[in-house]
Amino acid sequence: MPAPTSIPSPPAEWAAFSIGPLTLHVYALVIVLGIVFAVWWTNRRLTARGGEPWIIIDIAVPAVILGLLGARLYHVATHPADYFYEGADWWRVFAIWEGGNAIIGGLIGGAIGAYIVCRMRGIRFLSFADAVAPALLAAQAIGRIGNWFNHELFGWPTDLPWGLEIPQPNAAIPEGLPAGTLFHPTFLYEMLWNLVGIGVILVLERMFRMRWGKTVAIYFIWYGVGRMMIESIRVDYSEVILGLRSNVFGALVLALIGVVLFIVQTRRYRSNEQSIYADDHVWSEDDDAETPDPEESPVAVTAGVNEAVTTTDKNGSDESK
Repeated sequence: MPAPTSIPSPPAEWAAFSIGPLTLHVYALVIVLGIVFAVWWTNRRLTARGGEPWIIIDIAVPAVILGLLGARLYHVATHPADYFYEGADWWRVFAIWEGGNAIIGGLIGGAIGAYIVCRMRGIRFLSFADAVAPALLAAQAIGRIGNWFNHELFGWPTDLPWGLEIPQPNAAIPEGLPAGTLFHPTFLYEMLWNLVGIGVILVLERMFRMRWGKTVAIYFIWYGVGRMMIESIRVDYSEVILGLRSNVFGALVLALIGVVLFIVQTRRYRSNEQSIYADDHVWSEDDDAETPDPEESPVAVTAGVNEAVTTTDKNGSDESK
């Protein structure tokens, strides 16, 4: 059988389906799947480091909400021409099921939500970030499947065997290209880059026992470098900052933050991290046990009886004899 010469895109009608009156979008379902997997994996990593089982739920709820909000706002801010033009439907700014959610904006919003809860629960934020780092890459890799169904996030024209077929019309395709033009599947490039990044992080953790924010620093560097390369070949429009596409600029900043964070934390902390909690305690089932009422405890009752007997003896009561 001859080798395939291109990657087909799913039919447009596969992007959504209905169950009774409810319309489900594959893009949204894929995002939810990525979130669920990331929460499950992060829970395992946190409990292995002395955290309370499923404390991740408390952190994930505000982090996901603010993360989705940040992802959408960042995308809209860097692609204003897609949403603000004469005759545009203003409500499409909030139509996240149509695609268009920037990971960098999601990281900013999610970090804010997670930081607030970590402070409230006495958890070191960078320790939580270390635990969630590879799970984030996994969620992002899963989420790129949604871009394939939405016919988005593709790159320059190519004649490589893995060129992506994009049905026309498509607003992201530059004018003048002939029908049947194939494009770089940048969504696939990022998916593979993220999966390799998971392996890199797990190997480095096993070799060097990275803690104190160094794992998330590697995540920033790995993801930032990959996004810079991938974003540079995308065909869709974005704003330009300091001569760079906005998403390339954002990825560069992310990678630089990772480098600085790794250097600072490596110099600051040379000992092993004992726990994810600021007071270094390790969670146990006793932490959830209710403190008994002193007045109802067996010790208190016994002490009360002894006190009564002693008092009666001192008073010479006939009832004590």
